[in-house]
Amino acid sequence: MAKKSGIKPEKTVPAASASAATGLATRNWLLFILTFILYANTLGHGFVLDDGLVILENAYTKAGLSGIMDILTHDTFYGYFQKEGMDTLVSGGRYRPVSQVLFAIVYQLFGENAFVFHLMNVLLFSLTVLVLFHTLRLLLRDTGRETSLNVSWMAALLFVVHPLHTEVVANIKSADEILALLGSLAALYYTLRGYDSGEKKWLLAAGSAFLLACLSKENAAAYIVLIPAAVWFFRSGNKPVIGYIWPVMAAFLVFFAIRGSVLPWSSLAGTAPAELLNNPFLKDVNGQLVPFSFSEKLATILYTLWKYLQLLIVPHPLTHDYYPRQIDVTTLANPLVLLAVALYGYIAYRMFRGARHRDPESYGWLAFLLPLGIVSNLVFPIGTNMSERFAFMPSAGICLVAALLLDRWQQRGGAARIWWISVLVLFSLKTFTRNFAWESNEKLYRTDVAVSDKSIKLQIAYAQVLLERARETDDTAGKTALAEDGLKHINTALALYPDFQTALIIRGNLYAELKKYPEAIADHRKVLAQTPDNTVGRERLATTLRGAGLDAGQLRRDFASSRVYLDEAWQTNPKDPETARLLGVLNMVQGNKDAALEWFQKGEAVAGEDAAALWELGVAYNNLGMPDKARVLQQKAYQVDPDIVKRVQDAQ
Repeated sequence: MAKKSGIKPEKTVPAASASAATGLATRNWLLFILTFILYANTLGHGFVLDDGLVILENAYTKAGLSGIMDILTHDTFYGYFQKEGMDTLVSGGRYRPVSQVLFAIVYQLFGENAFVFHLMNVLLFSLTVLVLFHTLRLLLRDTGRETSLNVSWMAALLFVVHPLHTEVVANIKSADEILALLGSLAALYYTLRGYDSGEKKWLLAAGSAFLLACLSKENAAAYIVLIPAAVWFFRSGNKPVIGYIWPVMAAFLVFFAIRGSVLPWSSLAGTAPAELLNNPFLKDVNGQLVPFSFSEKLATILYTLWKYLQLLIVPHPLTHDYYPRQIDVTTLANPLVLLAVALYGYIAYRMFRGARHRDPESYGWLAFLLPLGIVSNLVFPIGTNMSERFAFMPSAGICLVAALLLDRWQQRGGAARIWWISVLVLFSLKTFTRNFAWESNEKLYRTDVAVSDKSIKLQIAYAQVLLERARETDDTAGKTALAEDGLKHINTALALYPDFQTALIIRGNLYAELKKYPEAIADHRKVLAQTPDNTVGRERLATTLRGAGLDAGQLRRDFASSRVYLDEAWQTNPKDPETARLLGVLNMVQGNKDAALEWFQKGEAVAGEDAAALWELGVAYNNLGMPDKARVLQQKAYQVDPDIVKRVQDAQ
């Protein structure tokens, strides 16, 4: 008998198993590469929309690592407002520390580097896609290997390319949406692994992942139902479900306790504010904002539910803004509302009918309806009618349903492959091109205002951008064109929401850029009439009056009107050195040197450390024939600001 070798034979992997592993790795890489290609054009973008609230202008985020404790113990918006009560301006408050802690860490390491923040979002989305793919494979394990792989692969591909996800990936702030879904899917995956293996480590991982999901965004709460439902739907073992979902339940209770210790428990009620832009269910009746009737509110919500379905099936046109009155008050007689009732009724029918047989399609519908219900305004007010980012979590359920239906169609010999490829190509093109709109606030507003033409918020936001551009340009024709374009948008907003203070302020400023001072003054007077104690509003009115006085005296040589405007400007704000200087110049031009000197002295008294004001007063004294006094003031201006000479020269 031959002697056995002391070398143990190498363990071999069956060819089929090795091939499957290779194929799976290939699919993983394809998903990652496709995701990266589709969203690579966002990496050069800047910060937009609410990125200011949570990153650029948030004191806690900008504090980096030292701000983490404040992030964990305050409302998400508190670091921006830095004022009690303002952080809960939006109904229900916001406690989403995970994404903000992540922002703080990135800020600590890279500062205001938009590229790194966008790269983070793309990588997080890529990871979510991979977790979705493998969670669905595990979920559908008992349907057969080929079906499990095909359906999970098609669902993941559809999830990658769907254009409705562009807002979530291209807008850094929406990392909270990605993290909430990522943590929820991971919790589902770990729960199934724990159920299948009986190992407690998976269950503990599930609880940890779900806690992070809930602390990322509150809509993860939908998975407190979807996770046990998944075990019931897809596992036919005799083991009790409760024995494997308790860590997830415990994590949810811990989240509630943490949230309750940071935010008032009353915030859970979600009381809607009496302000149109934060409560879309208000309407104007005889100049007063009053709540929608029950039927109007229900009909409007049903309309948005129809809109979500439409965008999930035909994602065009897309916009980031569905604020009032883009979604207007409607009634139950609206055909699209009736269509929504019919469609969701049919979905509910298929869901309940399939549940009896534990049909995976039924679970897909449940995974769509539950997360959507949380953000639909049916459960509690969310501060707006709808948003494309709110469809991110529900879309995972729709992608599963679509993949299941395509797989069944293909098995019956249908032309599913042609339709499938066509959808993937069209959706990919739409996603890639839509990303360009997210490059900057200006580009996003300019693109989306054509779609959301009835959004008060967007009309105001774009008008403000045009105002800022008008102020920056020295080209008279360009300034006029920008300001006139801004007036069109701000007037649209005011037609929808008359006497809205923010819009009146912007319109007044636009009129001032066009040197239409009577109109500008009228708008600023309206603002001050609404809030008489508004110090900023008073200063704004005084500045406009001063501009009118300068224009009348310097350009039109109408000294009488100039004096009227400047006198009122000084009465409105007797702390403005420029107004005092202009009154001095006016008196000097009219030959009243004693009065001119008196006004220059008043200007000097209130100038303080204002380098520009001190310099201009120095010029005025020099013109009055007092060079020594002029020299003293301009030297003081130079001490305050060594660059004052260059700034004055640039301004000239």
